[in-house]
Amino acid sequence: MERRAQSSELLREIKRHRSVYLLLIIPLTYYIIFKYVPIFNGQIAFKDYRALDGVLGSKWVGLEHFRTFMHSYYFVELLRNTLMYSFGKLIFSLPLAIILSIAIYESNHRPLSKVVQTLAYLPHFLSWVIMYGILLALLAPGDGIVNDMIKAFGGKGIDFLTNTKAFPWIVILSDAWKEMGWSAIIFIAALMGIDPSLFEAALVEGANSWQRVRYITLPSIRPVIVIVVLLRLGTILDAGFNQIFMLYSTPVLSVGDIIDTWVYRQGLLEFQFGLATAVGLFKGVIGMALILTSNRLVKRFGGSSLF
Repeated sequence: MERRAQSSELLREIKRHRSVYLLLIIPLTYYIIFKYVPIFNGQIAFKDYRALDGVLGSKWVGLEHFRTFMHSYYFVELLRNTLMYSFGKLIFSLPLAIILSIAIYESNHRPLSKVVQTLAYLPHFLSWVIMYGILLALLAPGDGIVNDMIKAFGGKGIDFLTNTKAFPWIVILSDAWKEMGWSAIIFIAALMGIDPSLFEAALVEGANSWQRVRYITLPSIRPVIVIVVLLRLGTILDAGFNQIFMLYSTPVLSVGDIIDTWVYRQGLLEFQFGLATAVGLFKGVIGMALILTSNRLVKRFGGSSLF
């Protein structure tokens, strides 16, 4: 009887808030189709997948695809490049997003801060195809704006996009430029949650702007920073396929090729779906291990953890 009463109470609550549950249909459908159904197809990583045989009818090959990837001649280079770009973007983008959010929050000129905020957000909504066109206009060796300035001062033009030394910096800095404003949104939201009385007390004590940022602002948003870093560590092997695919070329393949671009060529263009799935599973396991490890370390040392 008690269980029946609880069920009827649950049904009444669902009917009472049916509009909210109806709104959940779209995101639930998305996650079921694109997140949970592919879990079943993840077994392709352990099979010699053939489209005619289907997922269930394909032959099991065990860990062969994983061995193929790890024993590949390019494995060390791919892993190095992927980690270089991932950590480089984290090291540059995160501090810049924090600095931008604090600058916008601390600004006393509201119209100017809104203009800066809008301009900082804008690049996020541009595709990497458009960003490539902008970078080409800036960095082209013949008539690029940057090279025109270099030549005006008596220097020699540089082909930035095919230079192995310049290419990694272009990837990291262009990503910071594109995503810095969007990443700052979460920090601005955290800053708006700080108790204003803390700043008022600091002003009474004679604290200057830098001291308020150092002793109030940064400690207050530290939990948010920790959570963002933990979430980024979970995707540390995702160095940005769309960006790299648009920017890299044969001359910079040694420093531009990452795991995702290699999978695109070997797994998809050559129809090695089992290999592509195995690498995706490999990345997922590594990302999960990094999140669990870093979360445990943060919790042990008394910081704010993800769970």
